[in-house]
Amino acid sequence: MYRKGGIVMKVNGNGQVMLAGILWGTIGIFIWYMEKAGASVEWISFLRVFFSWLILVAFVGWRSGWASMKVSPKVMAYCALLGLICHGIYNIFYSLAVTSIGVSLSAVLLNVATVFTAVFSALFFQEQITTLKGLALVINIVGCILAVTGGTFDLSVLSMWGLGCGIMAGLCYGLTAIIGKVAGYGTDAFVMSLWSFFWAALCLLVWILWQGGPMVMTPSVLGMGFFYALIPTVLGYILYYLGLQQIDDLSKVPVLASLETAAAVILGMSLTGDILNLINFLGIALIIASQWLIGKSRQ
Repeated sequence: MYRKGGIVMKVNGNGQVMLAGILWGTIGIFIWYMEKAGASVEWISFLRVFFSWLILVAFVGWRSGWASMKVSPKVMAYCALLGLICHGIYNIFYSLAVTSIGVSLSAVLLNVATVFTAVFSALFFQEQITTLKGLALVINIVGCILAVTGGTFDLSVLSMWGLGCGIMAGLCYGLTAIIGKVAGYGTDAFVMSLWSFFWAALCLLVWILWQGGPMVMTPSVLGMGFFYALIPTVLGYILYYLGLQQIDDLSKVPVLASLETAAAVILGMSLTGDILNLINFLGIALIIASQWLIGKSRQ
């Protein structure tokens, strides 16, 4: 019975992370509409985490009372790291990469998070990178690159600054599974998310004020910002953190969450009216294949 229960928990955890990835795949839709309404990428990122914090404060207060938001100094420190590095600094580096080398190449570089998570998992949790797992990681990275680019790279936009920012964004994103796993030990996923979004909002607000960027507060931007927070952010990260606590092998996590790339490509094409080519489909197929391999791998 325990064995079956353990299997069910792992399947549930895998499914939660995969569903989180699909929800994250809708991010491009919100950014696209909010940018058309005049909002900058930095302001969009701030509204995302600020509204997420407000939603979780209201929900946790209604569900369990205000006292339930209290956490130990140790947990608060981990939440601060999670918010500042994995949400705040990550968004800053990603925004800088997008403005320097474009969306597609930035999205490709973001997938180095898969490698970073595997390396950090081996260093901090002594997880083994088996042959099957290593194969799945390689297939996943190749699949993400092909799905995003369709096999076409615009090398004219390359810059060392943009490449560096893109890789740093991938590093910050890769740390999400590591810090989130540690912070989540014995901590309610809603409370952990609440405080991580608080620190992220503070970080991004300081960045915007330092840059002197515009703060667009039209009803359309604020309305889209609220739903951007609710759907891919609050629901997405709650599922992600719940899944983390049920998955022992953290190097699997970014592979499972990479459904975000497939969903983002398909939804993005529907917005622009572009048609998926054979290379795009091959990339999506490789992403799905890598997740099947990860499901087959065992420590």
